[in-house]
Amino acid sequence: MANPKDEQTQLPTHGAAVLPSVKVDSYNLEIEDDEGFLGDKANRTAFWDILDKWRKPLQDLDQDPLGDQPSEEIGKKKLATLLAEGKPEAASLVQSAIEEFAQQLALVIRRFLRLKAWRDTECLVIGGGFSGSRIGELAVARAGLLLKADDINVDLELIRSDPDEAGLLGAAHLLPAWMLKGYEGIVAVDVGGTNIRAGIVELNLKKATDLSKAVVVQSEVWRHADEDIKRDHAVDRLAEMLNGMLAWGRKNKIPLAPVIGIGCPGVIHEDGSIARGAQNLPGNWESSRFNLPRAIAEAVPQIGEHETLVVMHNDAVVQGLSELPHVKDRTHWGALTIGTGLGNARFTNRQGGKAKAAKKD
Repeated sequence: MANPKDEQTQLPTHGAAVLPSVKVDSYNLEIEDDEGFLGDKANRTAFWDILDKWRKPLQDLDQDPLGDQPSEEIGKKKLATLLAEGKPEAASLVQSAIEEFAQQLALVIRRFLRLKAWRDTECLVIGGGFSGSRIGELAVARAGLLLKADDINVDLELIRSDPDEAGLLGAAHLLPAWMLKGYEGIVAVDVGGTNIRAGIVELNLKKATDLSKAVVVQSEVWRHADEDIKRDHAVDRLAEMLNGMLAWGRKNKIPLAPVIGIGCPGVIHEDGSIARGAQNLPGNWESSRFNLPRAIAEAVPQIGEHETLVVMHNDAVVQGLSELPHVKDRTHWGALTIGTGLGNARFTNRQGGKAKAAKKD
C-alpha cells in the first residue's frame, strides 16, 4: 500500500498507509473460495454454526447434552464450564466444536500467509470478542499447533489488552508522539458490527512514552445490533456518547488532546469515506453522501480550546495497533479480530524493524 514518498510520517490522515510506528501493508482483505468469503469460516457466527451442526444429530435422537437452549444463548462462559466440569458427553461436544473451528481458523490463516502482502509474517495477534473467552483461547491455541505441525512458522498470540478496550487503546497510535505531548488523554471510538464503544484513553506518557501504560479510564458501550435504527440515529447516539466522555473528562480534570480517534469496519479512504466492509453497520455507511469523521467533527466541533481533529482507520488496524508496545522485536506481524466478521491487518514495524535488521548486519 505504501509508496516511497510515504516513508516520512505525515499529519494524521484517514486510512493512512504509513503511521508513526508502522506501515500498514494490507487490511480488510476479502478472500473468496467456492463457498463464499473465507473470513466467514472463522468469525463468531461460524463457531455457533459449527456447534449447532454437532448438536443437530443428537437433537434428532433427543440426546443433546446441552438441552433445548439455542447455542448462542448458552454463551461462551457456560460452554467453558461444561468443557472443564461438565459430563463427558457435553464436554466432548464442546471440544468437537472447538476443534473444527480451530481447523477452519488455521485454513484461513494459511490462505492469508500465501498472499504477497502477508509473506514473512512472524506473528499474528488474535483479537476480537471471541478471543477474550476460554473457548476462543483454546481454539486459537489449537490453530497454532495445527500450523506448527504443517511447518508454518508463525506465532499466534492472544491480544494482551482486553479485546473490548484494544480498539480504543490503539487509537492513540494513529497520532505522532508530538501531538500528544502536554495532554493526559484522548477520546476514542470503536465501531463494530454489534456494538459501538466510546471511551477515554489515559495516555500515561510520563510512565512510558511507547503508550504501554495507556489505560481506558472511562467507556460506554451501545449494542446497536439489538435495535432497528437508521444510520443518522446511530451517529446522533455516538455524538451523545462522545459529549458524555468529554463531560467526564472535564469533571475529572483530565486534559484531553483535541482529537477523536475512530476504528471502523471497511476500507477507509483518505477523505474519510468508507468503502466495502461496513455491511454489518446500521444503514448505509458506504454512501458517497456520508462521511463519519465530518459528521463527528460537526457534532463535537471543539475539545478544550481547540478545534476537534477526527482521524479514522479500519477497526482491525486500530485494534492491532494496541499491541505495538509488545511486538517491538518483530518486523512483520498481523492482526486478526474474531467478531461479527473476521477483521484482518498486516503491519511492518518502522523503527523496530529497522533496528532489528541493523542488528543482524
